[in-house]
Amino acid sequence: MAEIIDEPIQLSFPLPRSLDTRIHLRLTIKSKVIMLFLTTVAADEEDQSVPMGSFVYALPDKYNPSQPLSTTIFAVEATLEFTTRLAKILVKKTQMPVYVGNSISFANTGLGGTVEEEMEALKRVVDISLDKLQGVVKSPGVLPNGTGSS
Repeated sequence: MAEIIDEPIQLSFPLPRSLDTRIHLRLTIKSKVIMLFLTTVAADEEDQSVPMGSFVYALPDKYNPSQPLSTTIFAVEATLEFTTRLAKILVKKTQMPVYVGNSISFANTGLGGTVEEEMEALKRVVDISLDKLQGVVKSPGVLPNGTGSS
């Protein structure tokens, strides 16, 4: 189980392979759930609203911990796969339920959003999120009863 952090963690970092676009991340940690929201903003778009992207809920499967379960709450085709993959990775690493909202756009990357650019961004988001979760979320595989099973 995680401890509750009163304030959400908010930060931004450069979108990999992009000159002027930043990923904005908002991470909220509650006692039984993690919420992560992501978007991108280019320097020339700071005053514009960003359309909503996909919203996914994922949770650990107690019978098969290596394959988290997920459900799409809101789908936008351009962001759905990235959002689902991110939610499942975070569930595997934390063994906690996760909500992920994502409206990241790869339009401003060098090649307009190739698989390599998306994977680089995904790795960066996972690394930063897990770094912020370190010390808050107990290691996976150890459940509240301490046995590794419920």
